[in-house]
Amino acid sequence: MVLDALLEERGVHATARRLNMSQPNVSFALGKLRQFFQDQLLVRIGNSMHPTPMGDRLREPVRRILEMVDADLLGLPVFDPLNAERCFSISTSDIGELVFLPTLLEVLKERAPRATLRSHSMPPHELERAMSDGVVDMALGYFPDLQGSNFLCQTLFEHPFSCIVRKDHPDVGDALSLEQFLGLGHILVSQKGRSQELVEIRMHQLRLSRRIQLQSPHFMSVPLLVAGSDLISTVPHAVAAIFATMAPLKLLPPPFETPLISLQQFWHRRVDRDPAIVWFRSLVAELFLGRDPSMPAGRAIGQ
Repeated sequence: MVLDALLEERGVHATARRLNMSQPNVSFALGKLRQFFQDQLLVRIGNSMHPTPMGDRLREPVRRILEMVDADLLGLPVFDPLNAERCFSISTSDIGELVFLPTLLEVLKERAPRATLRSHSMPPHELERAMSDGVVDMALGYFPDLQGSNFLCQTLFEHPFSCIVRKDHPDVGDALSLEQFLGLGHILVSQKGRSQELVEIRMHQLRLSRRIQLQSPHFMSVPLLVAGSDLISTVPHAVAAIFATMAPLKLLPPPFETPLISLQQFWHRRVDRDPAIVWFRSLVAELFLGRDPSMPAGRAIGQ
């Protein structure tokens, strides 16, 4: 770098100023260069320094080496969303696809038209390995098991629960009492490490007991089962809202205080500075930080 600057600036003082070095250090470096190449490299003629024939021959090779170092070693890769053909591989929780994907797909169509999404669903231990190996870029949703120094996260918003019953339920009107809630038969969606555990933990803390008539690992059968029976189910609000478009259901707030689901974006430390991942998680934060798209402003859960 000193030789390149000397050949360009033709003076020790100008080179020191350009490289933010002291003049003695530049002179010392020039002395080492002269010793290495067994040539004066630059000689003073009048008020400036002029390269020797050896100095002239070194000018282009030195410039090419520095350009290669800048581009291949020091230059940061750039992600161009408008032209990138990048598949973002994400894992979502039980409500992640309903909450995140519609908005993400719509915005990606405009800002990264060649980018695609691949959504995965896997057990927590498999997800940790997939993110460590780069199979999954990010996780969006409720993932309490993604902990430890290798995983970074950002909380986006908190999401409520809703109870669903059929619209013409004979015992439930426009409000749900605790007595009604505990007296009804319940459908419990049981998925280890998922948001449903929050309700179970809260009920245990309050020493509330209910009659679970059906326990299932699947969400998609719940709306039709509830609509065709007198059963009740407590699910994330986004899920309940979607269910209400599939079957004649009504949404009611739980009759006791339930925890909010903390929805976050997670990424592995190994991709913390990957330009594509930095861009994608910035987009997620722009779209969802402090904003739950499934809860329009001014609309209560039971409306």
